[in-house]
Amino acid sequence: MHRVTIASDHRGVQIKGRLVQTLQAHGFTVTDEGTDSDQSVDYPDYAKQVARKVSRGEADRGILICGTGIGMAITANKFPRVRAASCYSEVMVEMSRRHNDVNVLCLPGDMIGDRPIDELVLMWLNTEFDGGRHADRVNKISEIELRSDDSPNTEDLSLDPSASSPDLQ
Repeated sequence: MHRVTIASDHRGVQIKGRLVQTLQAHGFTVTDEGTDSDQSVDYPDYAKQVARKVSRGEADRGILICGTGIGMAITANKFPRVRAASCYSEVMVEMSRRHNDVNVLCLPGDMIGDRPIDELVLMWLNTEFDGGRHADRVNKISEIELRSDDSPNTEDLSLDPSASSPDLQ
């Protein structure tokens, strides 16, 4: 059975609590990386915990919940061997697994509404990767991730997000 690690920021804490119970009831081994409060926290701190475990092989899959799922996905995708996507519909959840072998599901806690999120997550966990031509594409992504000659010179990088967008200057 899958080892699942899960975390949220303050905007996803209620959903996370429910998902932990659902996953355990379905026989998954679940590690809860926090947060356990609705007090404001920074989502990268929690995304990092889940992504690190998936990257190192300490968990088979990860689930992250924040307001939109986007910030969590951006953070998680900084880790080697992590393929994270923000998904909010049945089609997106299924295709993220079948075609992209996504191993970290990022959920938009503010946008799910009354949808049965438990069913979405179980669908994602139980959907297999199709392989074939999709495996070739995922392998190309992995090659890009590993090729240092395609990486920019780190001396030329800035931590200021506006530095990468000339339109913002």
